Amino acid sequence: MKILGISGIDGCMAFKKARWPGIEEREYRISQGHDSAAALVIDGEFVAGVAEERICRRKHTGEFPRGAIGYCLQEAGLAIDEIDEIAHGFDYAPYAALYSLDPVSRDLYRDVLSRTALLTHVRRAFPGYPEERVHSVNHHLAHAASAYFTSGFDSCLVVVADGMGEAHSISIYDAHDGALDLLHRIPAGDSIGSLYSLVTLHLGFDFNSDEYKIMGLAPYGDAKRYRSFFADAVDLLPGGSLRIPLLRLNKSRDERENYLASRRHLADRLIEPRGPDDEVLGAHRDVAAALQECLDRVMLHVCSHFGQATGRRRLALAGGVALNCTANGKLLRSGHFDEIHVQPAAGDDGSALGAALHRASVHGEARNVRMPTPFFGPSHPHAAIARALHGRTGEVESVTFPSLEAACEEAANLIAAGRVIAWYRGRMEFGPRALGHRSILADPGHPEMRNRINAMVKMREAFRPFAPAVTLDEVHRWFDVDSGTELPYMIMTVDVREEYRRHLPAITHINGSARVQTVSPDDNAEFHALLRAVGRTTGREMVLNTSFNVKGQAIVNTPEEAIETFLGTGIECLFLENILLTKRARTSELPAKSRAAQLR
Repeated sequence: MKILGISGIDGCMAFKKARWPGIEEREYRISQGHDSAAALVIDGEFVAGVAEERICRRKHTGEFPRGAIGYCLQEAGLAIDEIDEIAHGFDYAPYAALYSLDPVSRDLYRDVLSRTALLTHVRRAFPGYPEERVHSVNHHLAHAASAYFTSGFDSCLVVVADGMGEAHSISIYDAHDGALDLLHRIPAGDSIGSLYSLVTLHLGFDFNSDEYKIMGLAPYGDAKRYRSFFADAVDLLPGGSLRIPLLRLNKSRDERENYLASRRHLADRLIEPRGPDDEVLGAHRDVAAALQECLDRVMLHVCSHFGQATGRRRLALAGGVALNCTANGKLLRSGHFDEIHVQPAAGDDGSALGAALHRASVHGEARNVRMPTPFFGPSHPHAAIARALHGRTGEVESVTFPSLEAACEEAANLIAAGRVIAWYRGRMEFGPRALGHRSILADPGHPEMRNRINAMVKMREAFRPFAPAVTLDEVHRWFDVDSGTELPYMIMTVDVREEYRRHLPAITHINGSARVQTVSPDDNAEFHALLRAVGRTTGREMVLNTSFNVKGQAIVNTPEEAIETFLGTGIECLFLENILLTKRARTSELPAKSRAAQLR
């Protein structure tokens, strides 16, 4: 069967803006249905997937993923009427009565969350598509399917943790024999994901967007200062559950919508809220540290209890909380599990894949195989690159190399010389991480490189760390892991070996950790070839790897976007497949003698 999974809920933010006008723009992100995407599964195999933001260029958009669907169909050579099912990664129908209890919720359900609202979007995009072939899948079940059916585990514990699905924040499943048996659920009113997002907002960052910044800020702080506050805020209960009294303070409809009572409590009992443009102070760093410690404690409590209760030594994770690399690293090092798989598109974009895989499993077609490095997005042929370069000769110089090997050798020499390069080739990554096809790369051994890239290239906060990409053969040499440890998705932190921390300043965080990506020739061959070339030049088969975008921009998709981002930043060289681009010096930037020579 050909099953198209979709995520996102079109209209959530528009509905909120209409009902709650005049609140701060960041507060409109306290809503559902962001990060829409499409994923195509054919005969149980994942063949294509992309987040809508990469197509429409509106970051974190939740709009109906028409562009993403178009890509998936084009990649597979299909028309929409050849799709057997469309599966949406939300199902609010069981909660219709709950939404009818007040007029605003009733309207939200009718206009945005209901099956009728979904079918309106499907009809608008694809007139005539049969409504009976459109299916809704419980959000956490979709996440769970995305984790289990990409793990390659015959049996495992599956934990889904996010802000909320339809009504729950954590769901635990026992996965075996192609089935997902629900063991326990924690309601959305006790959501560790929502608490983390709420404190993210309180610290001046964006709800449902900037939680990873808090993860990066936390190692700079001292958790002891606010440990007691978070110990009181989150009760760990027997049986692997939890309760968050701070989130239960909101009684009225307005309070529940925007966590008003909880936010007053944070201001009164924790610290004053920080404005988005205010300086990040020691108190903010200490709150971030205590919050991260709290999340680590919750995830260990939940996962370890159900791991022991079921006897499962393998764990699969999904949901937005599963993107927290620090918590994942703590679970990996806890000793409670022999293997941990985190679905690389663990956020809501990945629920599109999960919805499709769940429907495939209903039909007995889901193939439970470990997901390779997730290059399931668009690629662009050489003709597209040629079109993008047309008319750019006044801005860039280009050199075409005869082979991948030659391009890798030149890129390795540039990296060794301290250059910041962009590396663009093949199919784009599915999920939030750039894993070697849409990447900015540099030498991790240059002491100033992190600050330089943050300021001149990424244009983001100075405290944000960068990740290393290293060959699978060498990961144990530089990092405190066993030989052959596979971490291909850049989704867990591990410790840099102490003797190498001062030699790897650009990727070693202040606490000695790093968010490692391992690179294998089996499923990331071209990036592996580059790392081998870097190893021959620098003695380390490793680079600093960060996503090819700037602050507020989705990762580049097309060659045109790659060139525009290259020209607008401090990136010094851009490889479009085997074509190297460098910037031509503008006349106004040349020394006087050179300008005179040009004029002659």
